[in-house]
Amino acid sequence: MKHFIVAILVISSVAFSCKKVTYEWQDYNYSAVPIVTIDTTKTALPTRQAGKVAFFNLTDPNLAAQEFAFTLTWEGFGKETVTSIEVYNSYNKAETSVPAYPLVISSPGNQYTNIAQFPLPSIVGTNDHLLETVTAFPKTYSFTAAQLAAMNNVSLENVKVNDYFLFKFILNLADGRRIVTFFNNICDEARGEPGDCRVGVRFKKQ
Repeated sequence: MKHFIVAILVISSVAFSCKKVTYEWQDYNYSAVPIVTIDTTKTALPTRQAGKVAFFNLTDPNLAAQEFAFTLTWEGFGKETVTSIEVYNSYNKAETSVPAYPLVISSPGNQYTNIAQFPLPSIVGTNDHLLETVTAFPKTYSFTAAQLAAMNNVSLENVKVNDYFLFKFILNLADGRRIVTFFNNICDEARGEPGDCRVGVRFKKQ
């Protein structure tokens, strides 16, 4: 038995010494992620924290005063430090296929929405404008529908069902890196991923 174990070790050593390819995934770096907590009391229609989405109700005559609020911080998992987060905001027309409402909650553990509530990947584009760069955390935001409309030069009279306001985030790390894009394996709320790369409020008519 001892000779057999030694033979395996020798073969393994030879196999690793013959390795000639370095794969891209082996050259990785640690990063940090944004973390968002929505205020589930400031939504015109019921929501779930896991969905990272709130709602305005177009049937309410006091639409302009409806509120949306969230708190922003970050997590570096003991590996990285965030020095600042750039916060971007935009107004967006409804997608061709939109998530169902009321929210559909699925496995695992009956916790997460069955589909991402806003488009992924999260990329800051020409439709997104810089709101501010945050350096002190946690940072809490609170807006009325009228305030968000004014920020985006939108008339609430022209808003349609499933249009939405969206906030996206770019992280600046202490080592000088700027994390500008977050893909599905970082912040897909339908899978309970570790980060929250965007958060928003969607218009419904209930």
